[in-house]
Amino acid sequence: MKLLITGGKGMLGSTLQREFADCEVVVADLPECDITDPAGFERFLAAARPDAVIHCAAMTAVDRCETETELAWRLNAFGTGVVAAACRRQNVRLVAISTDYVFAGDLDRPYHEFDVPGARTVYGITKFAGEEQVRRFCPEHLICRISWLYGGNGPSFVHTMLKLATSGPEVLKVVADQIGNPTSTNAVAHHLRLLLERPELNGTFHLTCEGEASWYEFACEIFRQAGVERKVEPCTTAEFPRPAPRPANSRLEKRMLRGCGLPPMPDWHDALAEFMREYQVAAR
Repeated sequence: MKLLITGGKGMLGSTLQREFADCEVVVADLPECDITDPAGFERFLAAARPDAVIHCAAMTAVDRCETETELAWRLNAFGTGVVAAACRRQNVRLVAISTDYVFAGDLDRPYHEFDVPGARTVYGITKFAGEEQVRRFCPEHLICRISWLYGGNGPSFVHTMLKLATSGPEVLKVVADQIGNPTSTNAVAHHLRLLLERPELNGTFHLTCEGEASWYEFACEIFRQAGVERKVEPCTTAEFPRPAPRPANSRLEKRMLRGCGLPPMPDWHDALAEFMREYQVAAR
C-alpha cells in the first residue's frame, strides 16, 4: 500500500509515518504541497499516485480560528474540499481526520457517529464544513473524528503537564468540568491501519480511546504515571475563559467500530502508559 499523508509533519502525521513504516509513504506538507492550491495539489497527487490519502492537514489552533476566521475556512473547509475532489478524480481512497468540536458538547452521554453535529466554535464549524466537502466530493471516504490527542513531540496537554511537573505555580489548577476521552496518536494510527485494511468500509468513525476523564483527572493520572508528586486542584471552566468555548462533553462513542466488527480502541490509561514508556526512553 502506498499512502500520501497531508500535514505529515504534524503530531499525528509523524506517528502515522512510523505506523506505516512498512509501506511507501509520501509526506505532503508545506511548502512543497499546498492543499488550498487546487491545481498544485492535483499535480502533487498525480505524481505520487497513492492508494489512499490520510488528510491530517488543518488549522487546529482553536482560539486562533476565532480571530483568523478566513484562514480557518480556507484550510479546514476549502482545502479539505480540494483534497476530496482530487481524490475522487484520481480514484484514490480518502481518510479525513476530524474532531469532537463538530458537536455542541451539551449532551449528557457520549456522542455517536449518527448524532447531528452542532458546532459552537469557528474551528468546529469549519471542520464540519470540511466533513461535508468530503461527503459531497469523494464517495470512497472515511471520516475519523478524534479528540484530546497527544503523542510524539507534541504539542499536547500531556507535554504541557510534564513540563509543569517541576515548574510553574506551587498549586496547579486544572479544569474539572469538561470530560472527554484522552487519546494517543499511537492508538489512532493503529486503528487507521485496521480501517484501511477493510476497503469495503466507508463513512464516519469515532477513534478515541475507551474510558473517560476530566482534564483534572487526566492531569492527575499523568503525574501518577510519571512518578511525580504534584499538587493539583480542580477548577471550573469559568475560571479560565478562552476565546473559543470548550465543549463540556467531548466523549465520543465508537458505534461504527463495533458495528463493523473491529476491535475496540484501547483504554486511555493503557494508551497513556504506552506513551509514557516511549517518552521516558526518548528523554534518556
